[in-house]
Amino acid sequence: MATVAEHRDRVAGLLAATPVDRLPVADCLGRALAADLTAPVALPPFDNAAMDGYAVRAADLAGADAEPALLPVAADIPAGRVDVPELRPGEAHRIMTGAQVPPGADSVVPVERTDAGTGQVRIGAEVRTGAHIRRSGEDVTTGSTVLTAGTSLSAAQLGVAAAVGTARLPVHRPVRVLVLSTGSELVEPGEPLQPGQIYESNGLMLAAAVREAGAEATLLRFVPDDVPAFHAALQPQLAGTDLILTSGGVSAGAYEVVKDALTGDGMEFGKVAMQPGMPQGAGRYRGGPAVVALPGNPVSSLVSFEVFVRPALRSAAGHARAHRPVRRALLTDEISKPAGKRQFRRGLFDPVAGTVALQGGPGSHLLSALAGANCLLDIPEETTELPPDSPVDVLLLD
Repeated sequence: MATVAEHRDRVAGLLAATPVDRLPVADCLGRALAADLTAPVALPPFDNAAMDGYAVRAADLAGADAEPALLPVAADIPAGRVDVPELRPGEAHRIMTGAQVPPGADSVVPVERTDAGTGQVRIGAEVRTGAHIRRSGEDVTTGSTVLTAGTSLSAAQLGVAAAVGTARLPVHRPVRVLVLSTGSELVEPGEPLQPGQIYESNGLMLAAAVREAGAEATLLRFVPDDVPAFHAALQPQLAGTDLILTSGGVSAGAYEVVKDALTGDGMEFGKVAMQPGMPQGAGRYRGGPAVVALPGNPVSSLVSFEVFVRPALRSAAGHARAHRPVRRALLTDEISKPAGKRQFRRGLFDPVAGTVALQGGPGSHLLSALAGANCLLDIPEETTELPPDSPVDVLLLD
């Protein structure tokens, strides 16, 4: 059997880096930055007021703690004013948060420490030089690297890109995935079930997992267990598809349509030393799109996606952090497992206590336990017994 690492490398090798587009910043949410972003301007671009108040010279308020100072208000400076006049000695300028500090001023007095006057202002406290002023370049200096290539762009990253004046960003296109749901026993949720039928859930689940990973998903459902029908369903969907993702039909029994349709046609099927998710397939469809064939049991399917497919999707789309975060935690339960297989158990990680508790048993059909988990325990092949308080690695899902 292949190891988990060997099969993970095989899946990753099927997907090349996606093309790079230059998109408006507002359209880049969830994408990976394709090149470093350097700042053409400083941030802030000028010295500005950190609070609503009055721009002053600190020397003019010497002794104001004992005897309040009374200064004429020579100008109003709202945010956005560009013709800011110089502050002369013995004057104050009323200033709003974010407005440019006038030449000659060296500090800002918050309005709460004044009588809020408009013609003249009474200030009853001294102020230190530089108080309540945001200095130019305090956050970002001109020419500095703001974001590095591979950064996953979320709200804060898009905000700083816009703040330094960026209109468009070079970003990787997401991987385009066709999720194929096969099985003559599958029924649309909401429809009545006949004996021997089950509701289709793997396709919907995997398509959602693909989108959560930042890729694009097209779901093709209810492909029957028939080889000609399988190929006929695929053909119209191939254009523009980077990866075909299937679940089920890869074991050693009869009516394994994915295996029957693709064996010897650019695909390899085999076993991986893991639990759940031992039967796996990977390759290409007739020299075209990559194919990853996952097992059909729902937990096996989603765990296999997490271990093999999700990192490959994110790496191909340029994300520097392709893998789930891993933490070390103390086990609250006892675990027994077979030797020679790397086991992924559902768990509930407590970040405050640093512990992890098992969620349900190891069965690959126990989907509700996975729905209640926030991590996967990663237990090495050679381990067979783990008593409580044993340290284990956990992959954080939430």
